[in-house]
Amino acid sequence: MNAKTRIAMLALAAMLFGSNAWAGRPQYDYAKVISADPIINYVNVSTPVRECWEETEYYTVDRNRHNRRAGTFLGAVVGGVIGHQFGSGSGNDAATVAGTLIGAAIGNDAASEAYGVERRSRPVQRCETRYRQHQEERIDGYRVLYRYHGQKYLTEMPYDPGKRLRVRVDIRPAG
Repeated sequence: MNAKTRIAMLALAAMLFGSNAWAGRPQYDYAKVISADPIINYVNVSTPVRECWEETEYYTVDRNRHNRRAGTFLGAVVGGVIGHQFGSGSGNDAATVAGTLIGAAIGNDAASEAYGVERRSRPVQRCETRYRQHQEERIDGYRVLYRYHGQKYLTEMPYDPGKRLRVRVDIRPAG
């Protein structure tokens, strides 16, 4: 059926049923789609990426920091025991005190020689979040060219309509 015949039939139907029959009731038909081209938009996308690596961390340690007191105390005890072995009577007490003082001094000196600061290292994991940028194509819709009754029409749609497109036909008396 050609376009002129279809229009004549619609006009005849309008006259037979009256214009009130068509009022408020939209009519639909199908048009042939000639082309549907995507509308492409380029957008920048930022993606977080966690990156980790290993570093060497240096720190210092006080060697035998607490052993100095212990060396002095241990030297005093040992010196006192040895000093107590010498002398008799009141000389025994003096020898014990002298042994304690000499032992404490020797223990303190021995502990002082072992005292020092030591530099050490250990592996440490470090992490950081960085953002990588890239560009993506996004389809924002379709520019659709279609033909209805010999006329070409252009519209934008959010989807690709396929081979044919449903169109609304509006018939009104010219007057």
